Amino acid sequence: MAFKGFAPSLLGFLDELAANNERDWFNENRDRYEEFVREPALDFIAAMAPHLERFAPQFEAVPKKMGGSLMRVFRDTRFGRDKTPYKTNVGIQFRHTQAKDVHSPGYYVHIEPGRHFVGAGMWHPEPDALAAIRDAIVERPKAWRAARDDAKFRRVYSLDGASLKRPPRGYPADHPFVDDLRRTDFIAGCDLGDAELFHKDCVARMAKRFDAATPLMKFLCRAVEVPF
Repeated sequence: MAFKGFAPSLLGFLDELAANNERDWFNENRDRYEEFVREPALDFIAAMAPHLERFAPQFEAVPKKMGGSLMRVFRDTRFGRDKTPYKTNVGIQFRHTQAKDVHSPGYYVHIEPGRHFVGAGMWHPEPDALAAIRDAIVERPKAWRAARDDAKFRRVYSLDGASLKRPPRGYPADHPFVDDLRRTDFIAGCDLGDAELFHKDCVARMAKRFDAATPLMKFLCRAVEVPF
């Protein structure tokens, strides 16, 4: 189906889920989850596909209930203290065609009551990929500066994510980009408001924000040796 836009009922359902985060309640309200959350999210993903094809053809929009761009509603409760079974946000990731998991290059949409944002980059890259990105910064500092400080990119995004307290082993502490070398995430984020989420042209608007991340995404893809 054509994407008709997200509606406030999506946030209302997520608020209710946060207040009733248990399997019995979810099973009783599964039809509402399908109608208010999963169906519009899948339609959004399908609508994003032609935009990605235009400026980032190596990244996929896969509108599948399981195993596609829509992230699972079920939480992994094995290792954390929080044992609530369901996520109270919507996560959508458009991954690289060669990606294996969420740690690969990608574009991301996060929808949560009180906090929506879009992101691009690599979250928690695997050790080999992280080393490749750091090496690329050292070997091609002008290219990194051009990507990081691109005017269009900076108007939309700020770099975010975790960093080491000290420079990583094997990299000079006095390097001009030492703060970037300390990063363990190479992600850029941009906050969204409810008005933007519910806008009739939200797909095109979010695609425009993704496009603004092109300098960063090109640098990261080249660093980890995948096509952009």
